[in-house]
Amino acid sequence: MKNLNRLAALILAITLPLQAGAQEMLTELNSKTIKDVTLEADFIVAGGGLAGVCAAVSAARHGTSVILVQDRPVLGGNASSEMRMGIVGVLKDQYQEAGILEEMQLRNFYYNPLQRYTLWDDVIYSTVVSEPNIKLLLNTSVEDVVMDGDRIAAVKAWNINAYTRYLIKGKLFADCTGDGILRLSGAKFRRGREFPDEFGETALQEGGDSHTMGNSILLQLRKTDEDHPFIAPDWAYHFTDADFDYDTPKSTIPGVKFNYKRIYSPKDNNFWWIEFGGTVDTIFDAPDIQYELKRIAYGIWEYMKNHPDGRCNGYELDWIGSLPGKRESTRFIGPHILTQNDVLSGGHFDDVVAYGGWTLDDHDPEAFHKKGRISVEYKSPDYFGIPFDCLYSVNVPNLMFAGRDISCTHMGLSATRVMATTALLGQACGTGAAVALREGITPAEVRANHIAEVQSMLEDDDCMLPYRWRKPSDLTLSARTTPVNEVLRNGIDRQWDGKDNGVWVEPGDSSIEYNWKKPVSVSGARIIFDSMFKIRSKRMRKLEATTERVSVPWMMTKAYRIEARVEGKWTTVYECPLNYVRLNKISFEPVKADAVRLVVTDTWGGGKGHVFAFDVL
Repeated sequence: MKNLNRLAALILAITLPLQAGAQEMLTELNSKTIKDVTLEADFIVAGGGLAGVCAAVSAARHGTSVILVQDRPVLGGNASSEMRMGIVGVLKDQYQEAGILEEMQLRNFYYNPLQRYTLWDDVIYSTVVSEPNIKLLLNTSVEDVVMDGDRIAAVKAWNINAYTRYLIKGKLFADCTGDGILRLSGAKFRRGREFPDEFGETALQEGGDSHTMGNSILLQLRKTDEDHPFIAPDWAYHFTDADFDYDTPKSTIPGVKFNYKRIYSPKDNNFWWIEFGGTVDTIFDAPDIQYELKRIAYGIWEYMKNHPDGRCNGYELDWIGSLPGKRESTRFIGPHILTQNDVLSGGHFDDVVAYGGWTLDDHDPEAFHKKGRISVEYKSPDYFGIPFDCLYSVNVPNLMFAGRDISCTHMGLSATRVMATTALLGQACGTGAAVALREGITPAEVRANHIAEVQSMLEDDDCMLPYRWRKPSDLTLSARTTPVNEVLRNGIDRQWDGKDNGVWVEPGDSSIEYNWKKPVSVSGARIIFDSMFKIRSKRMRKLEATTERVSVPWMMTKAYRIEARVEGKWTTVYECPLNYVRLNKISFEPVKADAVRLVVTDTWGGGKGHVFAFDVL
């Protein structure tokens, strides 16, 4: 009987709260079909590709309340599992992009060693939702803007899954959609190709039209032991050798490369040339472009796989994209329009906040349906600066932008549109927004009076800026250290022009130490660990079905501690048992110490760890 009473009490404890919270059945008489919600934050970011993610995360980490609005079920844009475009940018190791992008790629190595695209989606997702200052709205499309004079007061958005209409109020807005939906504000913009003589762009052979670069649908292949013919849908194109019977001459001009369709083998598994849409409207004609690309993609694989020369023996079609990746649509107008000549001259701007390093890679609007070359690449400098003046509107005072829709010409876009570059642009946008909101000023006023602060913040957050180096903290510069550690105070947080710029540390047996003549107040540190800058080494694989695992770079520090010498005694003030990212910014209770040291206790390869920077704060 005693046990039965206990059981009864347990049942009541579980069921009573459920009954108390229960609702009557919903009908047309007591419920809504559509819910209306009003939200508010300081910074509203439209678009959740890499630019939008980096803008939102950067602003949030600098104390800004952010709402990130993304019209897809996943983040990442062209880099996501929906499109699977490769993240590319600079073409040489020492210039590789760092910042939030490198952080996400290292997190991907740790959580996703098999390089599965759906897990990569959630690595990006985790980066966003771990920030308490960000509210994320997925499956939510911006539909309209509410203006207050010449400023944006709010955006209206629709969540297709939740049947919810949002009114999202903010102080500052960023368009990272690529298509520029916040043009609804009346912001000035361009779409298409300038006349070559408008900016003296000699690489532009035609212009003065609405033509753009096209969209692409990608294929992913799987290696197999057996070969079977591929059957394409009836509505697909069915190609023959005659469709690809044309000359493919190489360029004879130094620094210029011609590109053609690569229908000869599955090597490198890169189908960027399945491209269409440049002669129509990549926004309004999106459904027709998607259908045409599907027809091309299935037809291409049928042609390649079933070709009698056996060029694709040992491969099967594993995945085909359903959502095209977009190269170009709309470009906003800012105080500066980045041109071909800015790129080729290296982009020496006083307000530089990001950089690119891709070629001027201009795709022909006719794309796949053109017989002959479908893109021309013009060699760019190893890296070129991009100014803050390209990231905010010339006529809507509280509108910023990052990604494919920054202020540039068609030719300028051809070098800045790739995703590693757009990620840097996003981080710069978010950092500038944080300063604007903190000071209660416009982006234009940030440019006029606070650009040096934005640049220093970006460098402190591991975003290298061209033609300058980060200044280490005053405490670091005033300390004494051994000659071998001096290199850590030069502000160059990477290998550069053949110089190492780092220190190798034996786990547990050695440390990096700074000391002062008199005790100083210490409350934190900034550390840069070597994450192995190798171009495309962290890029997602094209053959997703492989079982080969990737790992965090071997010289990265896995565990470490910070010790301070207080009144002659070494005390641990911070300990990190697990690290897998390059930039570590840490804080601890302030102490008065006459020495501080970094002790590496483990690395991902078990040997020495490589450290590029150790700043005491």
